[in-house]
Amino acid sequence: MTMPDLEHALDALAGRVSSLREARTAYPTDLAPTLDAALAELDTAAELLAEAREALSKAPKRASGKKDGTQRELKLLRQVFRAFPVPVIVLDGGGVVRRINPETSRVLGSPDGYLVGRSFPLLVDVSRRAAFRSHLNSVLQTGQPSAFETRLAHQGRTHTVQLALTRVTMPGEPQQMVAAVALPTEVQLPEPGARRPEQSDGALLLAASRRQDLLAKIGALLLDEEALLRPVALPRTTRLLAAEWADWVIADMVRDGLPRRSVVVAPKNHPLGELVRQVESADPAGSQVVVQVLERGSGVVHEMVDDESLLGYCADGPLLTVMGAGSLLSVPIGHSDGVLTLVRTHDRPPFSLADLGVLQDVGMQLGLAVRAQSSFQSRSRAADALSASVAPRNLPDVPGYEASAVYHPGSSVGAEFYDVFPVAGGWGFALGGAAGKGEEAASVSAMVRGGLRVLSTWESHPDLVMRKVNQALVAQGTGMFVMAVAGFVKGRTILLSSAGHHPAALLQPDGNVRFAAGGGVPLGISPEAETDVQELTVSVGETLVLYSEGLISSRNDSGEPYGEERLADVLGRCAGQSPATVVKAVEADRHAFSGGQVWDEIVVLALRGV
Repeated sequence: MTMPDLEHALDALAGRVSSLREARTAYPTDLAPTLDAALAELDTAAELLAEAREALSKAPKRASGKKDGTQRELKLLRQVFRAFPVPVIVLDGGGVVRRINPETSRVLGSPDGYLVGRSFPLLVDVSRRAAFRSHLNSVLQTGQPSAFETRLAHQGRTHTVQLALTRVTMPGEPQQMVAAVALPTEVQLPEPGARRPEQSDGALLLAASRRQDLLAKIGALLLDEEALLRPVALPRTTRLLAAEWADWVIADMVRDGLPRRSVVVAPKNHPLGELVRQVESADPAGSQVVVQVLERGSGVVHEMVDDESLLGYCADGPLLTVMGAGSLLSVPIGHSDGVLTLVRTHDRPPFSLADLGVLQDVGMQLGLAVRAQSSFQSRSRAADALSASVAPRNLPDVPGYEASAVYHPGSSVGAEFYDVFPVAGGWGFALGGAAGKGEEAASVSAMVRGGLRVLSTWESHPDLVMRKVNQALVAQGTGMFVMAVAGFVKGRTILLSSAGHHPAALLQPDGNVRFAAGGGVPLGISPEAETDVQELTVSVGETLVLYSEGLISSRNDSGEPYGEERLADVLGRCAGQSPATVVKAVEADRHAFSGGQVWDEIVVLALRGV
């Protein structure tokens, strides 16, 4: 057959295929005759290719102009290939796509630049890949053409096709090639140049809206208070993504310099079985895509998985194979704190570059949340440690007295402290707080508390202890001052030293309340301490009550302070009650007064003679 004859036959074939398309559209319920005719035309197409190859091989070899003649023939063959009205794919011996014609791009919905160089078996439905590879190998080995029905899955659509494989020898190629002609039998092909349904303006707008909705949901989820208090940011995010964006979601976090598998969320309809356990136990350090994302610090999207070893292996082979992966997307969590990997199966639309962009934002937000959670919990532990350093876990038994206390933390790390401790020949107690808030104020209070406890071991009077602590505080140069009161219990006698603190209250059995002198200058202001010293007698049935600045300065909605007069009223109603009842009553009354609001720490310490 000459080239003009081949061109004429090709034009006739194109016309008949066009007529078949019209027949299929006009008679959708009577497809059998159309399908039979289409298969016959498929045989004709294969014969035309074979004759074109034979015509080229028999072309006369001329000594002069040989190169120009060969180039003209190859150009004509390429034109024929591009104009062919059905999808034609040229594969090498390994099944890799080497060339496709425009009709293939139109049917599969991807440009040739995307499909060329990828493994064609990955376009074949998972259940039929093994059969395709067998047909491909048979054609390569025997040279006999093979035609069979199979399914191609790509861009979220499934195409049932009649696939014809023919071995061909191509000029300039050292190995045998295979021409695959695919005739769709169950897909309505879009008109040339028509926009795919998923690319319509409405669909694009809806997709953009879904991406914005995802970012909004992720933001609300990660800004929730519980996401800071408990390690829920990672599992919550992966569950949300699995519910709306992927079939499989995997999170690998970097610990000790290596990625560690942290979360695996499988499809909802997938039983928690061996496959899930294999995905969970797989080492992410052996995953190409995880290592790549960590090294580059940027995400990657595989709209069509062409290397099923990207995520590593399990006992049954490549993880992506057993997961039925069709599309994959991986993004860094934070600044290389980990990797978030999403996998979609073949029956879902593939991930796109737009999806990669929004998931990059999700990964960054998740990384910030995980770091904030870690920082918050670290600071929370530090705050707990500071709180433990300014308040005893349990009060000791003081002979001749019953003791109780209440400590209510404020809105931030505060600086109030209280303590009860043994001294030479009796027991001591202390209560106070640095002026200010935060970790520095708390550390100064802890230092003062420790100084009062330690120095009380050698001194006979609390005022001597207060003066030495004042000297030490001034020498430290913290710039902070501390209001404090310290007392030594000597039988029924209590020796008090006050450094700018509120006066202690003495509740008598008849409900009468008397206040001690209090006063003095706070510690840390001057090298020479100015304290107020007083000696009290606490008889059986009487209760000595000490309290913090935070109690007295609590305010109600009108801005009125709680004050010592209200405290005296509450104490008067607690006559004859145990110290535990007294401190609880004071706290309950303050809570009701201030509407439950707490700005500064509340400390109340009570000692009752028994």
